[in-house]
Formats: sequence, structure tokens, C-alpha cells
Amino acid sequence: MHYNQFCPIAKATEILGEKWTILIVREVLMGGRRFNELQRGLGDISPALLTSRLKMLEQKGMIVRRRIPGQRGYEYYPTEACEALLPIIMALGEWSLLWARHTILDADLDVEFLMFYLERSIDPSKLIGTETVIKFRFADLSEQPEWWLLVRNDKAQVCLKDPGKDVNVYFDCSVRTMHDVWMGDRTYREAMKSGDLSIQGDPALTRNVQSWLTPSAYIDADRSPLPLD
Repeated sequence: MHYNQFCPIAKATEILGEKWTILIVREVLMGGRRFNELQRGLGDISPALLTSRLKMLEQKGMIVRRRIPGQRGYEYYPTEACEALLPIIMALGEWSLLWARHTILDADLDVEFLMFYLERSIDPSKLIGTETVIKFRFADLSEQPEWWLLVRNDKAQVCLKDPGKDVNVYFDCSVRTMHDVWMGDRTYREAMKSGDLSIQGDPALTRNVQSWLTPSAYIDADRSPLPLD
């Protein structure tokens, strides 16, 4: 894509303006390294298109591809130029919270994407012991209403099936409620007081959820109200 303009914005858009590109940069900056990790964070992108965009970003000096030692496949790392985009990506999200919230649809509240980000948000150092099981029960889902986060040592993993282990913390709510408290639209206290959220389990963990399930990076950002249903 070429605009044939010397404008710096035009030149930046020649690299970043293609569909999915900014979101791929987001995923790399958020720590996604392997192809399947990036695809999980992007959802509907096809493998062929993701491969094409990664190749373009490598050619433009935005990412570096390295073969995984002793394994098949590659890992993708941000270059200095890519890392310099982090405050711009964050500012774009802050702008969206103020000016694009009215475009959020119910279909955008995807539980798989939400669980992927909750997985990323776990701070294992704030949990107790070497293994913790967290179960989410979403009352508004008829298909796959139950999800688990299994945290072993320093790694969290989403499970679609019961891992067969004792559950340490239960979350009962809707997908929207979990989105709202994680994003900072509501506090845990407000959601629990209204009856929209129940958190049960080990008191040592239920009393300080935000210490080990860290909130969105936008929790303190200014925002317009969520659109009404």
C-alpha cells in the first residue's frame, strides 16, 4: 500500500494501515511470541493472512523472527521501532474509550477473547502454592458456560474442560459483568453488591482479587458510558 505522499502520517500508515496490522503489533507488544499465541489474541484472522502480515512487518523492520531452539516453528520479537509504538497503541485505546464506545456490540463481548486476556492478567507470584484453579461460570452462555484457569508455577492456561482438580476460586457472573470489572467500568464491590457477580473460594484469594488477577491497562482511563442494551 502506497499513498505517494511525503506526509509522515501517510508513511506510517503504509506500514500500519492494512487490516489486522495494528492488532498484530498489539499482540507482539503484549508478549505474544509464537504463531498460535498471536492467532489466539486475534481471533478471526486466517493463518494465511497472519503469515502474510508477519512477513511484511519483518520486512519493514518491525519484528524479528527467530527459530525456536530444538523445535519446529518461530518466535516473533518486537524491534526498537515496534516497541516505540507502545505509547501510541495505548493512546489509541484511550481515544477509543472516549469516542468509540458506542460502536461496541454484544457480539464483541467474546468469551474466548476475554478468557485469553484474563489468562494474561494472572500474576502467579501473588497466588498461594504452586498450583491454583480458578473456575468461571457464565450464566448468560448456553454453550460452553464453564471455563477454567489453571495456574501452575509461573504459567496460566485456559482450560475448556474440567482439569479434574480442586477449585480454589469460583466466579459466577455474565460475560459482560466480567468484562466490565476487568476493564474498570465497575468495581468488584459494586458488581457483587448488585448481585451481578459472586466470588467464592479461599478467603486469602477472594479478598484481594485485583492483586493476582490484574486489571486492564485502561482501568484508570477516562471513558464515555457503555452503550445501553
